[in-house]
Amino acid sequence: MSDFTLHSHPLSRPLSRAVRAACLGWLACAAVLPAAQAQNQRAERQVASYDIPAGALADALNRFAQQARVSIVMDAASLKGLQSPGLKGSYTVEEGFGSLLKGSGHTVARTPAGYVLRPQSAVPAGGDAPLPEVRVSADALAEAAGSYVARRSATATKTDTPLLEVPQSVSVITAQEVEDKGATTLTDILAQTPGVMVNPYGFDARAPDWVTLRGFDSWYTGSYRDGLIQNVGVTFLGVQTEVYGLERIEVLRGPSSVMFGKGDAGGVVNRVSKLPSADAPREIALQLGSFDRRQVAADVGGKIDEDGKLLFRVVGLDLDTGTQERYPGGERMKRKRQYLAPSLRWQISPQTSLVLQAEMLRDDASDDVQFVTGANGLPTAVKEGDPGYSRIKTDTDAFGYQFEHLLDGGWTLSQKARYAYRSMDKHHIQSSLDTDEVTLLRQARHDVESVNDLAVDTSLSGEIGLGATRHRLLFGVDYNRSRANWWRNTGAAPSLDMNNPVYGVLIPEPQTPAANLRLTSTQLGAYAQDQVAFGQAWRLTIGGRYDHVKSDNDDRFNAVRTTQKDEAFSGRIGINYLLGGGWSPYVSHSESFLPNIGADAAGRAFTPSRARQNEVGLKYMPADGSVSFAAALFDLTKTAVVSYDPDTFEARQIGRVRSRGLELEAKAALTRRLKMTAGFTALDIKVQAGADPSEVGRTPMLTPQRSASLWLDYAADAWLPGLSVGGGLRYIGRNWDDAANTSAQPGYTLADAAIRYETGPWKFSVSAANLFDRRYYAGHGYGSWYRGAERNVVLTARYGF
Repeated sequence: MSDFTLHSHPLSRPLSRAVRAACLGWLACAAVLPAAQAQNQRAERQVASYDIPAGALADALNRFAQQARVSIVMDAASLKGLQSPGLKGSYTVEEGFGSLLKGSGHTVARTPAGYVLRPQSAVPAGGDAPLPEVRVSADALAEAAGSYVARRSATATKTDTPLLEVPQSVSVITAQEVEDKGATTLTDILAQTPGVMVNPYGFDARAPDWVTLRGFDSWYTGSYRDGLIQNVGVTFLGVQTEVYGLERIEVLRGPSSVMFGKGDAGGVVNRVSKLPSADAPREIALQLGSFDRRQVAADVGGKIDEDGKLLFRVVGLDLDTGTQERYPGGERMKRKRQYLAPSLRWQISPQTSLVLQAEMLRDDASDDVQFVTGANGLPTAVKEGDPGYSRIKTDTDAFGYQFEHLLDGGWTLSQKARYAYRSMDKHHIQSSLDTDEVTLLRQARHDVESVNDLAVDTSLSGEIGLGATRHRLLFGVDYNRSRANWWRNTGAAPSLDMNNPVYGVLIPEPQTPAANLRLTSTQLGAYAQDQVAFGQAWRLTIGGRYDHVKSDNDDRFNAVRTTQKDEAFSGRIGINYLLGGGWSPYVSHSESFLPNIGADAAGRAFTPSRARQNEVGLKYMPADGSVSFAAALFDLTKTAVVSYDPDTFEARQIGRVRSRGLELEAKAALTRRLKMTAGFTALDIKVQAGADPSEVGRTPMLTPQRSASLWLDYAADAWLPGLSVGGGLRYIGRNWDDAANTSAQPGYTLADAAIRYETGPWKFSVSAANLFDRRYYAGHGYGSWYRGAERNVVLTARYGF
């Protein structure tokens, strides 16, 4: 385990050591806190102040339970149409429930697992209330229907926590927001999220999840699904996400190893799957769009048995589309996708639930992602590959489960697990310009890649009271093992005349072995966290984690095998102060740990990269749920970065990158009809040490330092019932072409729009990205020009049943 100095902060090393000591000391105490659990019942009899607004009774009960930090089990359907006048004043827990339920015909009964809602006439005197068919917890992550404003998240803390109490920057994108904006890929929707940049190499017909967070590439370590890591391959095998299968997307920015192990400096993107529920929508959707897009999708779920103990959901999709890119002869590049995600929820008992999940994705796309640059350094319309040869096929098969059991005393035992097998078969062409400056010399390549990935996360969480404080404790162990295989064959391919390119020629299957590599990584981590409530205002989050990682690099082509073992402790500490009225300032320090596989020219094994961040911020979320605003200032440094000598291309571990910035995000229901999302990022990222002297003190290539977005959505039902219109702007600032920052691509602004109409079971929408079809280059670097996305119009018809 190594240490380093955060050069932008001379006090960083003492601060980091103090944080580690505080984390270890606090968590050592937390490990024995369950012995004090008997104080829970006394705490529930204590009087506390509440301010619950008037509204739907189910919402009021949930808000009260959240503020009282207790659980409630209820059949939400039985409360449909019932309203609550709200609650304001000082009450015990039972007094608060009694006041909210007065006149509703319902009451609550206390059980060892929490509170249970029952019709008054059905509660036997002195008896325990039998549990209803549907278990709805006050800790549920569901948000108000149709809302863009999320109030809670499980990504940042692995516990369902109000975002106001999370001392770190988090963005949540709901399925409703994705649908309203007409996004068809993960990068489409994340492009409007502060601190996030997508597709640094421009439009990509293959639709990979290429995301950078706070200036750091998250391709290898920032991809999570339902809280479990999704590992990528050695070269081109990445993660592809079908957004139609997601309930929401959560972006946690900044170092996050306490919760997510070997995550990188910028943070993680957690994709939350659609899962069975009693009120899951049922729909069939048809889509037509630009470039001959044709898609059919379905989302169907509901009860299997009369008691509702067995619920199912099946999400499926079939896509056949062209893309904006063509070969000089006019043949359009294409992509096909099939997706199927069945899941089953079994409510084994009122205290125990099991969700079984599966996901299958087949993707087949053209694989000529760039146009050739001419001898004059300018872009051309020539593709280096061939439509009959250049192809990439990727498959994903994943199976997993989510288990939860509520123990006596309110403690919860949870376990998530997923096994995934991803594979890739890629035929592509590598080219270079001959000395005559018109002949393109080409080499055919065939890459085959696969990843076997097993991830398991087991945790125990619960709440106790100690004096004037309440503690939400979390203890966990997670395990991840991935094995990536990659081999490459090469072969000759016919040259191409840049002035008169001819496609459709025979390209022989490559037969010459060029690479054969297996990478195996095993990670075991143990973590602990304590979320402490001091009275009504102060919230302290403190956590620590120990990781052990073993990496095996088996280069079978060169007959070289190396093994590397790394270990590290990571900490996080943050404080929120709930000012009242929905305001919460916070300050935090967090760390990350990333193993680096390989060695330098002298044979020295690379040590893990580490990152540390200090962040201060302000959040605003009033109780009525109409507004979410967040501002964050951060100072983040990553060290032990592997950089490459520009002359010899030798790898050296002398890199250091510092990222500072400001992020602003707002989501709001401005009026009953008008919704808004807005974001702004100002990023100051610099290379502080590297193998190339020209890049020191400069901004990394293809990294915009400014970005902003605005979206307004108006329900125009005053003109026509069921009609909604939306529109917005996206601004991406200048980015540099080279490491020395001598030339740059200018910034650009794109306009988007959507129109939706709902009548009975039907929903119709038309969305347009880059409405005015602005032509631009997303970047220029490494000898290539990266074209931006052209106008894309999509018509969708949904039928609900």
